[in-house]
Amino acid sequence: MRTIGVIGLGHMGRGMALSLHRRGFAVIGYDPAPAAREASAADGIAVAEGPRALWRDCEAVVLSLPTPDVVEAVLLGADGPLDGARAGLLVIDTSTSHPDVTRRVAAALEPAGIALVDAPVSGGPKGAHAATLTMVIGGGDDAVARAEPVLAAMSATRVHVGGVGAGHVTKLANNLLCAAHLITAAEAVRMARDAGVDPGRLLAGINAGSGRSGVTQVNFPTWVLNGAFDSGFTMKLMRKDVRLAEELIGALALDLPLSAEVARLWRDSAEAVPDDADFNAIVKLQLA
Repeated sequence: MRTIGVIGLGHMGRGMALSLHRRGFAVIGYDPAPAAREASAADGIAVAEGPRALWRDCEAVVLSLPTPDVVEAVLLGADGPLDGARAGLLVIDTSTSHPDVTRRVAAALEPAGIALVDAPVSGGPKGAHAATLTMVIGGGDDAVARAEPVLAAMSATRVHVGGVGAGHVTKLANNLLCAAHLITAAEAVRMARDAGVDPGRLLAGINAGSGRSGVTQVNFPTWVLNGAFDSGFTMKLMRKDVRLAEELIGALALDLPLSAEVARLWRDSAEAVPDDADFNAIVKLQLA
């Protein structure tokens, strides 16, 4: 497998395209935004005028798209792979999407011999550019094995968690936890700070104990305590992920009160923290 397409050349997709290029793959990219196409072309990535060329010429196509609706439109719309795709095409969706959409799209593609693997990522734009992403992967064993060389070129850690859609379920669970941990960690820091304990020293103590999390170990020291708030992941994107998790919980008819409160806090924070702010800025509501 040598020719790989990338649809969606934003911060994440462009980084993944460059990682694939550095690993020796021939990469063809596409994005509807001219600025994104121009930036990737300047980096040495071949850029197509539309997605049809990718379906026809690539053995695998990586998606890095903003919402489930966009994923579905790209794969099942008028310019999708059902009309003219290369035989045995493999689609790798690194977007954070809804598992129901993923499974529905995979079922529609399967009769045409097109396999779908969901491999949503963590690690942000820096991880995409450095090929240090973490991927949680859903798909059949054969499809995941075929995808492995491509996935390995873009990531440092990969966990196959189940069949098609399982990757997206796991990513929503992960981001729901991250959304909750940002709030609970901020409240713990506020409590300790007002009780006279330095936040940096507090986190050193927490990270040596059982209360630690990725938020206390990475987010707070890297983007919060220093006031940087420049992770590259926005409030808008995290709000979308929390909403998708809330929708999944509703579709499963589950009563999860803490998750419901986390979703409410993220939703209501829109009045105080704009969509274009860094997602770690949610802590400002607790630390003010």
